[in-house]
Amino acid sequence: MPETIENTAQEATKSVAKDETPQSLGWERSVLERLAFSALEEQRTARRWKLIGRVIWLIIFLLLAWFGFGLGDSNKKVHSAHTALVEIKGEIASGSDAGADPVVTAMRSAFEDEGAKAVVLLINSPGGSPVQAGIINDEIKRLKAKHNKPVYAVVEESCASAAYYIAVAADKIFVDKASIVGSIGVLMDGFGFTGLMDKLGVERRLMTAGENKGFLDPFSPQSDKHRAFAQAMLNQIHQQFIDVVKAGRGTRLKETPEMFSGLFWSGQQAIELGLADQLGNLDYVAREVVKAEDIVDYTRHENVAERLFKRFGTAMGEGAVHALKNVPTLR
Repeated sequence: MPETIENTAQEATKSVAKDETPQSLGWERSVLERLAFSALEEQRTARRWKLIGRVIWLIIFLLLAWFGFGLGDSNKKVHSAHTALVEIKGEIASGSDAGADPVVTAMRSAFEDEGAKAVVLLINSPGGSPVQAGIINDEIKRLKAKHNKPVYAVVEESCASAAYYIAVAADKIFVDKASIVGSIGVLMDGFGFTGLMDKLGVERRLMTAGENKGFLDPFSPQSDKHRAFAQAMLNQIHQQFIDVVKAGRGTRLKETPEMFSGLFWSGQQAIELGLADQLGNLDYVAREVVKAEDIVDYTRHENVAERLFKRFGTAMGEGAVHALKNVPTLR
């Protein structure tokens, strides 16, 4: 731009030098006008190229998103004989890879494929939501009955609480001798800051419509009534968990007083208690149990495009809200 302005100034000066009439006294104005018009034209050109660049990047992003979603489709029909794999890893929660929506979607695809001889749930999870686990458990039983295919759970490091809630819907549970299995219990955790607030001289001003609306507020004292109400709810969910375990394991369970206390056991101990059936990993189950060594993964893996959209979504806000909530958890 400086070179353009300089050239314009030189041209204007030459033009003025040729014109020696009285009207040439206004040459300064002519030069300034030319300089101003030149600068405006440069700015317009720069804006046009900037806009073109943004459009190009937008097109590239949309192409990558479209291509990424295409690659993320792991639910293709295979048809040749194989063992269908669905992974359940990490926290079992709404919105997570181990939540009901992605897991159920993957299981339906696996069951519907004519080539899938059996479905194997590869589990490595410390637990999570009893609601999400219950949805998955119910869907396993429905799909087994509909498609008449066996389901096996294979445990890696951990199959605790809500993860075990899911596993008991399988026909057999295979573990490593050092796997962590069990933790059949329910918890609701949170913090109370009332004593600290008294020491600091901080007053909590909470207004509610409904006498129990402030229930579980961490900055208000917990009454005996609220504590009893929460405990009754936890006991009910715990009993639901126990009933699901008993229905799934049946006569294989060797029930002890501590079995439903929330304790967990090694894989070897779990077999002895009837919480699991035998030792075995994924390859062993595919080869020796299903008799189909080829393993096809139906797990719904999040692709790059989906991660980008989530990054620009409301994930941070949802995470903050989730951290402040008091919800029953199987873990």
